[in-house]
Amino acid sequence: MRALSRFAARAAACLAALALTIHGAAAQSILRDAETEALLHDMAAPLIVAAGLDPRNVDVVLVNDSSINAFVVGGQAVYLNSGLIGEASTANEVQGVIAHELGHITGGHAIAGGDASRESTGISILSLLLGAAAAVAGAGDAAMGVIMAGQQAALGKYLAFSRGQESSADAAGASFLSKAGISGRGSVDFFKKLQNLEYRHGYTASDEAAFYSTHPMTGDRIATLEDTYRQDPAWTRPNNPLLEARFRRAQAKLFGFIAEPQATMVAYPLTVNDVPAHYARAYAWHKESYLDKSMTEVDALLAGAPDDPYFLELKGQVLLEEGNPAEALVPLRRATALSGNQPLIATTFGHALIATEDPAHFAEAETVLKNAVTRDRENPFAWYQLGVVYAARGDLPRARLASAEQQVMNLQMNEALRSAEAAEAGLPTGTPDWLRAQDIAMQARAAIEHKRKRR
Repeated sequence: MRALSRFAARAAACLAALALTIHGAAAQSILRDAETEALLHDMAAPLIVAAGLDPRNVDVVLVNDSSINAFVVGGQAVYLNSGLIGEASTANEVQGVIAHELGHITGGHAIAGGDASRESTGISILSLLLGAAAAVAGAGDAAMGVIMAGQQAALGKYLAFSRGQESSADAAGASFLSKAGISGRGSVDFFKKLQNLEYRHGYTASDEAAFYSTHPMTGDRIATLEDTYRQDPAWTRPNNPLLEARFRRAQAKLFGFIAEPQATMVAYPLTVNDVPAHYARAYAWHKESYLDKSMTEVDALLAGAPDDPYFLELKGQVLLEEGNPAEALVPLRRATALSGNQPLIATTFGHALIATEDPAHFAEAETVLKNAVTRDRENPFAWYQLGVVYAARGDLPRARLASAEQQVMNLQMNEALRSAEAAEAGLPTGTPDWLRAQDIAMQARAAIEHKRKRR
């Protein structure tokens, strides 16, 4: 009985972990930053092309999660946890991870994984039925044995399938790096980091650990990949110095934004005065509401690169969030222009224009925000700000349409349906905005009905 109980607990833990893997993305918040998104796009683009995909159709998304993980959940999107970015030493290491995840996308593993889990569930259900029959016949111990054996078969089948997918993605990722002319050293280095973390947490390469792992054993993966990469001409190719410099900037920016200010000051002490250190400390001081100290760090950045749109964006953001929207307008207007009207930067500029509470700025805010949502519709904050502008000038139907756009992205389907129906009733029939209100209403109704049926 003790062996069965231990297995039951372990099986439950594995199945729970599987559920978290499948559904966890929806529960996490997405981190959006213009500079980081541009960097991730440029890091991934040659790999996406090597995978036979179009960079315009593949997203690399940053998830606010401190665990060291990356995943795909269907569609053409690679999700990278913030913890993975923080743990990586180079952009090349992250490229190795992206290449692996693209292997999952091209292999259709998210879809196939669903098929495998359904097949495994079928085995578990069958074993439960057989176990129930044995229990009715009075053989309680036999019933427990049948049930646990069936669960072990189901779990083993799924885990073996998962390990096969991981090995396939490793091989595909290696081929993508090779075709893109990017060294696999980073991929190997990152796997060695993972192996060190396993040792630190007491994981060993035992037969039992191998059975319960969803991935091939890390040591085996390192040996296989290193042998593959060393034969590739790109193995000795140096990393792209511009990408690496941009990665260190974005990494420091992310650390300063997420970490506690005290931790930031330890990682980036005042004795260090390079760009990443100024970046990280600017956010740390800002989080502590030390405007003067934060501005000192930002001004140090701008002294070396006065036309850097991301440094100007940071200055405007700090001023805006410290309650000085009028002062934020100059750096944000320049940042928007220098970035080619990048939607996230433009949204912050639009927000600052509205935050001045000066009606003279509202027409410019409307223009800026319309351009932003045209280029990036999946930005709920931009839609919210646009709705504020519409409401201020008395255009309530379009204000409600903007609210519906925001609500449907935030999965507030009941609110989105009400807003879309109100917008549709007030907009001229047949216009693009009226048609869009209809589309949102239909989408919201379908989501509400689907949720009702699931219940």
